[in-house]
Amino acid sequence: MEYKLLIDGALVDGASAIEVVNPATGQPFAAAPRADEAQAKLAIAAARRAFPAWAARDYAGRRGYLEQLATAIEARAEDFARLLTQEQGKPLEQARQEVMGTVAALGYYAEQELAPRTLRETAEDRIVEQRYPLGVVAAITPWNYPLLLLMLKVAPALITGNTVIAKPAPTTPLSTLMLGEVAAAILPAGVFQTLVDRNDLGALLSAHPGVAHVSFTGSTPTGRKVLASASDTLKRFTLELGGNDAAIILDDADVAKVAPAIFAGATTNSGQICLAVKRVYAPRAMMDALCEELARLAAEAVVGDGLEQGTTIGPIQNRAQFEKVLALIEDARARGTIVAGGEPSSRDGYFIAPTIVRDLPDDARLVREEQFAPVLPVLAYDDLDDAIARANDSDFGLGGTVWTSDVERGIAVAARIESGTVWVNKHLDLPFDVPFGGAKQSGIGRQQGIEGMEDFTQTRIVNAALG
Repeated sequence: MEYKLLIDGALVDGASAIEVVNPATGQPFAAAPRADEAQAKLAIAAARRAFPAWAARDYAGRRGYLEQLATAIEARAEDFARLLTQEQGKPLEQARQEVMGTVAALGYYAEQELAPRTLRETAEDRIVEQRYPLGVVAAITPWNYPLLLLMLKVAPALITGNTVIAKPAPTTPLSTLMLGEVAAAILPAGVFQTLVDRNDLGALLSAHPGVAHVSFTGSTPTGRKVLASASDTLKRFTLELGGNDAAIILDDADVAKVAPAIFAGATTNSGQICLAVKRVYAPRAMMDALCEELARLAAEAVVGDGLEQGTTIGPIQNRAQFEKVLALIEDARARGTIVAGGEPSSRDGYFIAPTIVRDLPDDARLVREEQFAPVLPVLAYDDLDDAIARANDSDFGLGGTVWTSDVERGIAVAARIESGTVWVNKHLDLPFDVPFGGAKQSGIGRQQGIEGMEDFTQTRIVNAALG
């Protein structure tokens, strides 16, 4: 299949091309068009031209376009899913879930509206809060959920009247390009566009005065660069960054029930989720039973090509991340006890079996850093206050979980966790109507919910005298 950029309503070649590698084989399987600076500037100009007419439509006028786009994506759901598995690596069933989540996100936002809100009405005055679109939005997305995370930016930005330029990660550009191909037949020219790069156009988009808002999901170091480049124009931005999410198991929890949930939370999408379980704190008396159960689950997991039936854990998405994870495992081997996994795969591709590590000190790399892989440290505690303090001792604050047989006690512990989201007795539950975002260095702003829509708008207060 030949892939094209979408610029100003036309599907066009890039200035050059980049190879896209299937992480299950480590070999290129497709080529993607690569945009240059001139094409990026054309896209910005086209988005600015398209903005006034798109913004002038009311919500009902924009809603129909979003609903058509959702229907068209769903009609090609299997094409999207297979492509996601090939470029990202996740098992095909998980890829199908991502596609249908993308359709659902688009459908959800198509139905939403930010209506004017009366703040005060008296005999003397009427004060109303209104929301209007910002302009051109640059949506910069990572490689772990290339389609769903993009739609969580595109859908609220479009329905509120903005135009959008999508820039995917260079290792997973194809599903975004396929989305552009579908959108080209539905949306007006310039309303949605796609640019692929080698991480060399992000600074241009972030700094360009014609871009009004940058919505970025990715690592904290890159987020700092986005924030710095956006500062000269004081543009609006949303940053959803890294996490090192702690799971705290209370002493009244049932290990047999908790272990499968924690294992799934740590290994779904090969652990490549910003809100995945990244470290576990367990009462010392539970450690042996918990590690034994996690090791059993790791041994039962089927690691392989996501297109192969029965695969439950696919490869790490790219070589750079794969090599980073191998280095983390070697550091953990030297400083702790590996109770499952830990050995490199003999097959081609970037495969890492689920790895469980115990007896690590709190300053070990696997505890301090975000691994973004199915490699999980399990840490013992003797005092709950100490466990909470250790969980909070991080530059990150994206998510966390508490596991207990006493929900009220779990909620009380959750109230002491310094992160944007804390689940009790569940994990990765992210309904579209509930906002999420990070504390500390895990981000600024909110995605999803009405708050996520509001991030793509400017508040205007109309204050009128009635007398």
